[in-house]
Amino acid sequence: MMAMKKKITEKQVMKKLEEVMDPELGINIVDLGLIYGVEIGKDKAKVTMTFTTPACPLAMYLANQVEEKVMSLGFTRENTLVHVTFDPPWTPEKMSKKAKTILEV
Repeated sequence: MMAMKKKITEKQVMKKLEEVMDPELGINIVDLGLIYGVEIGKDKAKVTMTFTTPACPLAMYLANQVEEKVMSLGFTRENTLVHVTFDPPWTPEKMSKKAKTILEV
């Protein structure tokens, strides 16, 4: 197992997660308000996220994309946790101003 060379910050993880696009909407999951939090521990990363609905057809795809982006920063699969929650449920109010403008919400 390779040790991480430098401390990765929550901000760096969030920036990387902006690369994960919802293919139906063409907006990244951070602007959509799907990322509820990022926690960085000693060589570990936990991302808490949600989906617009529990029946989201892209749930596995998006969760896998999140895991891959976090791992691309140097975390191992064993030390990367993507926690999905629906508490609190997602609402359009969680979107960034940018996403609301694009979707005309």
